[in-house]
Amino acid sequence: MLAGDLRALARAATLVENQTEEGRDLLSEIFPKTGRALTVGITGPPGAGKSTLVNRMVARLRAEHKRVGVVAVDPSSPFSQGAILGDRIRMQEHHGDPGVFIRSMATRGQLGGLAAATLELALLIDAAGFDVVLIETVGVGQDEIEISRLADVTVLVLVPQMGDDVQAIKAGIVEIADVFAINKSDLPGAERLEQEIRAMQSLSATSSEVQNPPVRQVCATEGKGIDELIAEIFRVAEHKVPLAARAKTWEHRLRRMVRDRLYAAVREAEVLKISARVAQRELDPFRAVSLLSARIEGILNPPQVTKMPVRIDHLGIAVRSIDQALSFYRDQLGMKVADRETVDIEKVHVAMLPAAADSCGPRIELLEASEPGSVIGRFIEKRGAGLHHVALKVDDLLATVTRLETSGARLLNEPRQGAGGHLYVFVHPESTGGILLELIQA
Repeated sequence: MLAGDLRALARAATLVENQTEEGRDLLSEIFPKTGRALTVGITGPPGAGKSTLVNRMVARLRAEHKRVGVVAVDPSSPFSQGAILGDRIRMQEHHGDPGVFIRSMATRGQLGGLAAATLELALLIDAAGFDVVLIETVGVGQDEIEISRLADVTVLVLVPQMGDDVQAIKAGIVEIADVFAINKSDLPGAERLEQEIRAMQSLSATSSEVQNPPVRQVCATEGKGIDELIAEIFRVAEHKVPLAARAKTWEHRLRRMVRDRLYAAVREAEVLKISARVAQRELDPFRAVSLLSARIEGILNPPQVTKMPVRIDHLGIAVRSIDQALSFYRDQLGMKVADRETVDIEKVHVAMLPAAADSCGPRIELLEASEPGSVIGRFIEKRGAGLHHVALKVDDLLATVTRLETSGARLLNEPRQGAGGHLYVFVHPESTGGILLELIQA
């Protein structure tokens, strides 16, 4: 790729666009070779003629013997992620030119007018020795300004007769422009649009020392004004691309890269299961965000897993009547009842029977429903009396819960107080191999 092999560049672009680990490794290796190309963003509303303008700009830059890379972003379906990559149709005349590399990309749901790997692809083209990289966004609205955080110079393309000119040049996207290009200047209203832009600039200028972005009228279909527009772009670049400005640009770029990496981590988590739990009102959205954040933290900074003592605390057995069950456990086996109580939050009567001389050893927990509609009541109605859950005692319940949540285990409740005053949490059978598991703070 560094030697100028366009097929190698195309293969590298595929690795990067698909967000592969190999693509990231490649970018890390070639990054010292970047920073030489001028990156120009071409943005504007739908129908402004951006693709035609880019096509003309490529032709003029090639006439000056500059190697040109084009990253053209097209909108895609939010459902199928498919897209019609129109720039491959509009720029066919350059496809046979070894001094031009054109890559069309679909947004795939990405907001801001760009695709997820736009910056990475621009870096690849830069490292491959191209002089100028043109990034054409999809048709954007008033606040889609992501291109200004990637490009060295941003060209905003507007056209006359868009209806309400004030709406067309309203604050937002207009504020990111380093150069204004009024395309289709052969149409009536081009002069008025330029006057509107300059009037807006005079109102928004904070001092006489502020240099307003230049405004140039062009007609891309006829090739008029292209030379002047390119000259303005390079003139602006000379003043805008010192080290301090590049550092500010990279600040925005790094923020986006971190955001994208975190978002990718969230998508790999148990987000669908968590979303279902929110929809069923099992989990509030704020707790759901906390769980996803913990998942991200676990991916980026894996916790040091230490072996924590885990001991069987008790076996929970659902019975229709504790008194009847005691005729076996107490009268036949000789087990003693250490405690009996009612846990109102669970709507259950409980009897604790130690299974060892040590009071801290394993126990049998008999569970009788205090109300028919309780968890134990429904369990017996559906499955009959029997083993309801296994309880394990851990030394640090909150740390264990955090680790389980980070790994995507499904917990049925927040840590809360249960029978005997202990802190506990239940883990769903789908995460434990088919058994309801209770974890208890030692």
